[in-house]
Amino acid sequence: MHPAADDPHTRTALEGYRAGALRWLAGGVMAVVLAVLLGAAAVGVAEDRGRPLPLAGTVVVVLVVGGVVAAGAGLGALLRALRWRRALAAVPWQRGLLRIAGPAIVAFEPEGYDEWDPDDEPVRLRLVSTSVWRTRQVQGLDGGEVRAAPVGSHRWVLTAEGLPTLYGARTARRPR
Repeated sequence: MHPAADDPHTRTALEGYRAGALRWLAGGVMAVVLAVLLGAAAVGVAEDRGRPLPLAGTVVVVLVVGGVVAAGAGLGALLRALRWRRALAAVPWQRGLLRIAGPAIVAFEPEGYDEWDPDDEPVRLRLVSTSVWRTRQVQGLDGGEVRAAPVGSHRWVLTAEGLPTLYGARTARRPR
């Protein structure tokens, strides 16, 4: 069995995920830098005019907060991409079917899964994405063939042919 990271589709998907993470990180840093420059310019103009610029402080605060949040999201995604790359270099993809079990809950049925065998259980996963479009993209794969690989304790990565990215998931608790 070849490691999942050796697959060209996996390498492309990882690079796409990493590129998105870098865009978020760079965008956040640029927003904070812009906020500092805007703040300095607003102070200079206010000193010249003798009165503050309306809304300048609010814009600076929004840029700083938004920039810090975006940079944090980008840094987290970048670290996740690095962790996934290391893990996928050690494990092969498992092919199977994806079943939707709830709004962000999926069940991965690996090849050889027998739904009539009471001892055979699908892998129940909760998507970690917070974006609606990513969740809907995975939900669109209901009943389709996907590839999944464990990338840590209770953590999995999913992808399918034709998808340009990877989707992170955690094992979900069994419904009672």
